[in-house]
Amino acid sequence: MNICVFCAASDTIAEEYKTVARQFGRSIAQRGHTLVYGGGNVGLMGELARAVHQENGHVIGVIPESLKLKERAYTHADRLVVTPDMRARKAAMDELADVFVALPGGFGTLEEVTEAITARYLGFHHKPIFFLNTRQFYNPLFELFAHFSREGFSQPQHDVAFEVVQTLDELLAMLKH
Repeated sequence: MNICVFCAASDTIAEEYKTVARQFGRSIAQRGHTLVYGGGNVGLMGELARAVHQENGHVIGVIPESLKLKERAYTHADRLVVTPDMRARKAAMDELADVFVALPGGFGTLEEVTEAITARYLGFHHKPIFFLNTRQFYNPLFELFAHFSREGFSQPQHDVAFEVVQTLDELLAMLKH
């Protein structure tokens, strides 16, 4: 299975987030899956990719040309896809993915995962989408999503376009199915 992970490129985050990213990376490799991700060597992206490789797993990085230096591309990726821009990056990641997982992240992570959610509820794909809600990181976002529904901007069927899990063990159990 190709697991597309959206996550932070920031290094200035709590160690617990890094630990979970490393554990997830090791689990991806140990289960024989492939990591598809944003191609960076920093933040949770770098932690995740290095952990996959430490367990002899397979890593596919997808990074726009303009971010190769800024995010310090993970040049050890088994396959590094360089795209002309962010739109092409997301399209390539979408094409490669069998499932999407959002670890904690900032604006880029939010933009990527909400695009995947939108595409799913519009019927452009039927791939599972998971939020790993470490330290309840995404709770404010889920409250915003609930607000969308309460105010009539989101339909009830959109509320099931993704799954929320609180722990890595929960996520790994869901990925088995």
